[in-house]
Amino acid sequence: MSDRTTCWLLGDQLNPDLDVLDAADDVLLIEAHGFADRKPYHAHKLTLVFSAMRHFRDELRERGHDVTYLRADSFGDGLDAFFAERTAGAADGRDGGADGDGDTDSDGPHLQLMRPASHGAGERLREHVAERGGTLELVDNELFWTTPGDWRAWTGGEETEIGADGAAERTYRQENWYRHVRRETGVLMADGEPVGGEWNYDDDNQETPPEGWEPPARPTFEPDELTRETHAWVRERFDTWGNDSLDEFAWPVTRDEAREALDRFVREGLPAFGRYQDAMVGGEPFCSHSLCSPAINLGLLDPREPVRAVERAYAERGVEPGAYDPAEHGGGGAAATSLDDFGDDDSDEEGPSGNDAAGGGEETEAASSGDLAPVPLNAAEGFIRQVIGWREFVRHVYREAMPELADANRLEQSRDLPPAYWDGDTDMRCLSEAVGHVREYGYAHHIERLMVLANFALVYGADPAELNEWFHLGFVDAYHWVTTPNVVAMGSFGTDVLSSKPYASSGSYVNRMSDHCADCRYAVSRTTGEGACPFNALYWDFLKENEETLRGTGRMGLMYSHVDNKDDAEWESIRERADRVRELAGEGKL
Repeated sequence: MSDRTTCWLLGDQLNPDLDVLDAADDVLLIEAHGFADRKPYHAHKLTLVFSAMRHFRDELRERGHDVTYLRADSFGDGLDAFFAERTAGAADGRDGGADGDGDTDSDGPHLQLMRPASHGAGERLREHVAERGGTLELVDNELFWTTPGDWRAWTGGEETEIGADGAAERTYRQENWYRHVRRETGVLMADGEPVGGEWNYDDDNQETPPEGWEPPARPTFEPDELTRETHAWVRERFDTWGNDSLDEFAWPVTRDEAREALDRFVREGLPAFGRYQDAMVGGEPFCSHSLCSPAINLGLLDPREPVRAVERAYAERGVEPGAYDPAEHGGGGAAATSLDDFGDDDSDEEGPSGNDAAGGGEETEAASSGDLAPVPLNAAEGFIRQVIGWREFVRHVYREAMPELADANRLEQSRDLPPAYWDGDTDMRCLSEAVGHVREYGYAHHIERLMVLANFALVYGADPAELNEWFHLGFVDAYHWVTTPNVVAMGSFGTDVLSSKPYASSGSYVNRMSDHCADCRYAVSRTTGEGACPFNALYWDFLKENEETLRGTGRMGLMYSHVDNKDDAEWESIRERADRVRELAGEGKL
């Protein structure tokens, strides 16, 4: 066998500083297009992925790496071309697999690949290579902070299976994992205890900004010639969904741009992120969120970088939780709220954050200057929890629970996703805003994802697998390992593997966490009758319809005490309104 090693990197492993590159003789990148032929992905998602890959190719070459870059319909086709090239090179003595006399090694090229995050991908790719006469070595994925070995040590080596009824043999809770990782890494720790004395400051992260408050501007990156060329090709080559113009495309496509985006967040967005991270504001799709999740999930950023950058910012500019009030710069006050108020308390377990976890970069000298706003502890801790708490957690739960997780449907929900998810045409302002953000930018922040997009689909009764596919197609930061635990398990309660209760709520939660309801044609104060908020009747009907499964579920007792207080006449009105809402939604007339 040749002693030459080719480092094969996938399209979500685009980091030039990987250790796996150090030992490689050359690099292979295969730009496979077949997946985008099968489904209508968001145009910005395809532009981002393919442009980032092409920029990465060029950066590696500038750094002196020997890069083979192949475009093909599938990985199999790309490997055929790669092996053909190597065979030809070996035959004339140009490849390390030949002895100089034209004799090739019978075992073929040796490739090394960081284990892909998607279920079964590593084994499938290893089979592809073996079928072509080569070998593929799978190594730990450096673009996660924790390894499968770390997870097994934490769980005691025990695994889990999801039964046909969606019940998990063993369940996991994010808060427990998060505290473990904090202890192991020392992040925001002092003398073995959490900085500030508390592990979690989520209660300080649930305020709504006052009227007139403006978040910092979104970092933008003018598409260069390569991105414009890629975008034009995407529009011509594929049937896409969502905004296909470059006007609103501002995602970083290089490591340098991604690091700049993180730096901007640490300097400008982080101070307000804590208080307002759960808020939904009309006309403000990004608020104070980092917007680094696409970069970290592409590999442009190592998850250690954003965590350490935020930890550093707190060390240099830190104040007590809530000590810095962004509203002082915009006027007015802000009222705190919690899912506790609506029977949705999960603050001790998961917290309504997750698939919006961010990543990336280093804080520059400007970020440590005394002119910058303070960083409250609740802001720093809240961001860090999304990365080392939630992102790492769902990756491991996905590994443990697949393939059953993808098809889990504990509540046996089977309705088609309403047309509004595709066209955004609905008078429900919260749903219209959230879908509009996805259509326009390929993005919506974590509360819009969980408490509007997933919540409505849940109480409506949509098929979890269909909702999961919609998230996967529409979001620029979405991959199967990202969406499946977040959407199927958490958002749809298809299984209890990571959550002990469904994240369902009435319109009251949206009203408290947003300014949407004031300008909506539906009355959030009403449950039944024409013009009542669709969330309200759907929510109560959802509880009644799934009572057998949910009544005994953890922490649902309060909600079912309210269920028990409603008489037959009220339930008849609720069912009538819920049926009408589902009818209108299904017809695209809600």
